Amino acid sequence: MRAVVQRVRRASVAVQGNQVSSIGAGLVVLLGVGSGDDLQAARYLAEKVAHLRIFSDYEGRMNRSVLDTGGEALVVSQFTLYGDCRKGRRPGFDRAARPELAEELYLRFVDYLLELGVPVATGRFQTEMLVEIHNDGPVTMLLDSERQF
Repeated sequence: MRAVVQRVRRASVAVQGNQVSSIGAGLVVLLGVGSGDDLQAARYLAEKVAHLRIFSDYEGRMNRSVLDTGGEALVVSQFTLYGDCRKGRRPGFDRAARPELAEELYLRFVDYLLELGVPVATGRFQTEMLVEIHNDGPVTMLLDSERQF
């Protein structure tokens, strides 16, 4: 499971021109599910995101998590995080999970964040979305449940 985590001032998702969700200050999590992922990967990544210290403390150091700041998370499914661009010019998606597994683990990831106390808004699974992100910093982190980066 992979995530691009961005610290944001605000963010929103629109589908067919209609806003379907939005958050204030917090995190946008673009979440990709791999073919070998399971519940353990979803739990690991949710805990990592909830406790990731990328918000500034009173000394200006990144020392606070979204839980510490009372922020929110906007979680958007993004299978393209498993796009393989090493050969040719068109990405291959062989390592991305099938939609049924991906949706199940995406929803469990959201549930785990909620259980940890993070308010969560979501995009719409398998839908073309317009995601508006007001990146704060900018601060962007890459996370991987297999700890590849």
